[in-house]
Amino acid sequence: MSFIKIYIHLVFSTRNRTPFLNTLDLRIKVWKHIKEYATEKGIFLEMVNGYSDHCHCLISLGSHQNIEKITQLLKGESSYWINKSKLTSEKFSWQDEYFAVSVSESIIVSVRNYIKNQEKHHQKKSFAEEYNAFVEKYNFKT
Repeated sequence: MSFIKIYIHLVFSTRNRTPFLNTLDLRIKVWKHIKEYATEKGIFLEMVNGYSDHCHCLISLGSHQNIEKITQLLKGESSYWINKSKLTSEKFSWQDEYFAVSVSESIIVSVRNYIKNQEKHHQKKSFAEEYNAFVEKYNFKT
């Protein structure tokens, strides 16, 4: 039996960063649905949260999983469900791009807290500022 523990912090935004998820009630429904769908698909999604225009996920990859496929499943199915359920006034979609970074177990608690506190965090910092900080911190080329 293989033993694997690879944590990934995954972040994806709404198309054009449109604040489709503009109420706490709506966000709670969407995050709950994403969590349930992940469980149904055998994806270990430890935490999901976000704000009006983006989503953060803390995922532990299984031996048969890869980031691209998991991201595609979560984004595709949640878009479909949001539209089918008519949760937004306009057609909902996620941006094609996403961030995915590995997370050391030594900082997993702080990543959990960061994801858990998105509502409070985004009272002080916009997603654009958060995006730029991620690009800089992880030395991504834009």
